[in-house]
Amino acid sequence: MRTRKLGWTDLELSVIGLGTWAIGGGGWKFGWGPQDDEASIKTIWKALDAGINWIDTAAVYGLGHSEEVVGKAIKSLSQKPIIATKCGLTWNEKGEIINCLKKESVKREAENSLKRLQVEVIDLYQIHWPIPDEQIEEGWEAISELIEEGKVRYGGVSNFSVSQMQRVQKIRPIASLQPPYSMFRREIEKEILPFCASNDIGVIVYSPMQKGLLTGKVNPEWVSKLPPDDHRRNDPMFQEPQLSINMECVEKLRKIAEKHGRTLSHLAIAWVLRRGEVTAAIVGARSPEQIAETALAGDWELDEATVSEIEKILKEREERIAALA
Repeated sequence: MRTRKLGWTDLELSVIGLGTWAIGGGGWKFGWGPQDDEASIKTIWKALDAGINWIDTAAVYGLGHSEEVVGKAIKSLSQKPIIATKCGLTWNEKGEIINCLKKESVKREAENSLKRLQVEVIDLYQIHWPIPDEQIEEGWEAISELIEEGKVRYGGVSNFSVSQMQRVQKIRPIASLQPPYSMFRREIEKEILPFCASNDIGVIVYSPMQKGLLTGKVNPEWVSKLPPDDHRRNDPMFQEPQLSINMECVEKLRKIAEKHGRTLSHLAIAWVLRRGEVTAAIVGARSPEQIAETALAGDWELDEATVSEIEKILKEREERIAALA
């Protein structure tokens, strides 16, 4: 698997990282439905066997459960992967999620994450969302202090705008940004990617397969069978009238992938990695088989003709979605 340097840091990341949002399981607001922990642990091991050298998680995934599972999986490993986790989303006794970037809260979250992950240092600690906006400087100051205390190696941000990055950059340089990016979500191309490139900020993108839409497995019947607590039930991309448009687009993209002897998942991942500003893509998986298959995308570099062919298909989809407004 290819690796790329994360911005100005000394971290060399495999171009695919394992995302553990779904591994957090169900029973919370943004869950993906029930998940077997043993399957999750085997998935993590398989990812590492496939050449993936870093894992992305967050305290809020499964309300602490994802970090606990990651901790169990890596505890006995002599060669531990790079661990990236996030802060800023806390929860109360009722499981209600609260946005908080107060210094004391961020530092408390870091201590709890260290315990759940069973590590002494968090390699990359990220502010999950810039909410509340007025607290992002305070949250970033907390991460800066955690770095000075030796509990965190590098600080990153997730879902930040250019102006928000500029604000915290004055306190301490940002190591990385984690934004959403896929064929169906391209907002970062205009301003965010150029800003990160000019400031040597690494970019690790999430949802390159758009929560499963760009795997080819999604159809109306599949959506109807999603567990009640799967948050995708409330995502407009998974509902009509967008779903039919997305499915038609997916079929055209699948033909391009098959022409190269690849899967649609591989195409979706290789597409986000075509941008030089993108360090790596986070790929979620719930079974060893899933990650073994998607990890194969790490060695595919798209040629210009293929990128141009994809662009025409995506432009047609964008126009049809815009016409719905």
